[in-house]
Amino acid sequence: MILENGKLRFRSYHQERMHEAASVLRLSLPTELLSDEFEQQVLGLAEQNNCGYTARIKLKVWRSGEGLYTPQTNKADWLLTAQPTHLSSSPENIKVGICQTARTIVSPFSTFKGVNSPVYVMASIEKAERNLDDIIILDPDGNLAELTYSNLFWVKGNTLHTSNLETGCLNGVMRRALLSWATQQGWKIQEGKFKLEELDGAELVFGGNVTGLRAIKILEEQTFTTNESLLSQIKEGILV
Repeated sequence: MILENGKLRFRSYHQERMHEAASVLRLSLPTELLSDEFEQQVLGLAEQNNCGYTARIKLKVWRSGEGLYTPQTNKADWLLTAQPTHLSSSPENIKVGICQTARTIVSPFSTFKGVNSPVYVMASIEKAERNLDDIIILDPDGNLAELTYSNLFWVKGNTLHTSNLETGCLNGVMRRALLSWATQQGWKIQEGKFKLEELDGAELVFGGNVTGLRAIKILEEQTFTTNESLLSQIKEGILV
């Protein structure tokens, strides 16, 4: 989560995502995570850690008990951390590749990240080894799914495209916010299973997560158009 100007960015979407994950995992979320006091706890921790204007907040939630395969309880424990961050430090136009070492695993658990996410770990190792800014992970059938820590979007033919959840991509907070905003703006939206060739001719290809949006300039040996004014329009609409 991002704390900005004393407020948690997209807090309602974060809560929605927590509820969905807890329902799948049959966890009972602690009431303090869902109360208005939670934001005050975040603010207090950020101040204690000298985070300044902007902070990156991480909330880890796990099942209480001894960690056996047959749970003793559905109650949850949690840990909150806060550290300073500079959102502008990420490159605006990024170079990516197609992941060769891992693919998404489609399941009831694939729309949210657990504490152990080997697909993203292996993809990120490959990204680092290839000196890329990020890497696109495909689904088991070779369809576009997502990036290592962002959902994937592109604008083409006056339509916003993104992979559907059946590809095993995360149902990320920025994905929710962007689709909601685009709907309010009257944009056409196409969620589906797309092959790599679908990116050809796009006005803008970009990744998005809770920290912001990043245009993809280069994919392997292919160079994309980056419509800066369109990206700015989207950013201004989403991140107000």
